[in-house]
Amino acid sequence: MRSFGTVLFGLGFILVLFVAMPLVRMILAADPAVLKGVLAETRVYQSILLTLRAALWATLLCAVCGVPLAYILARRQFPGKSLVEGIIDLPIMIPHTAAGIALLMVYGKSFLLGRLFSRLGVGFVGTEAGISLAMAFVSVPFLVNSAKDGFLAIDPRLERVARTLGASPWRVFLKVSLPLAWRSILSGAIMMWARGISEFGAVVVLAYHPMTAPVLIWERFGAYGLKYARPVAVVLILICLIIFFVLRALSAKQEEN
Repeated sequence: MRSFGTVLFGLGFILVLFVAMPLVRMILAADPAVLKGVLAETRVYQSILLTLRAALWATLLCAVCGVPLAYILARRQFPGKSLVEGIIDLPIMIPHTAAGIALLMVYGKSFLLGRLFSRLGVGFVGTEAGISLAMAFVSVPFLVNSAKDGFLAIDPRLERVARTLGASPWRVFLKVSLPLAWRSILSGAIMMWARGISEFGAVVVLAYHPMTAPVLIWERFGAYGLKYARPVAVVLILICLIIFFVLRALSAKQEEN
């Protein structure tokens, strides 16, 4: 038994090192003075703020439709359900540059939806709305699948009892299902937001400007090399780590309560 546990621990530790070593190496090699100067650059500051904000908008807007869809997938059987689930998972498998081109073919100014939104004063090519659109497309499976797992973990008998006591379907959903599944929904939302922050391929096709942080890192790497791209990458990683640990700490505190 001891050798079994040792082998499992060793294999898991190798994977942890595989993920952690490049990040730790890059952070430790960074000069704090250089990082402070990079963060003070208006272009870097604005790109990071834009990235965080666009990913947040994508997550909040997708939650409006994604959470109800997750509930339907968890609680209902209907023709074509497997097809719907497959469509939701497709953005994970599609190369993200191809996803950006696909979005451009629908939301570009020369195409139907693009023209309709243009008449309403909303553009997606080279705008923050386009950045959020690209982020939403590639990251929404994380929210829907996590929320679906949360609803599946709820005993359906609790919902049936609420219905027998006179609660409407909407009241059951809002007062029983959502409160019981909120941790999974929040976890999926955090994963979607984080995935949106890291998106490059779809964003660079649909909205190269204004630049998100990943696009800015790529531009500096291509134009000036590793020396100028690395500080921006380190700053973005540190910000993401701080936000991630804060959210994890708040989640752990809620579970203790």
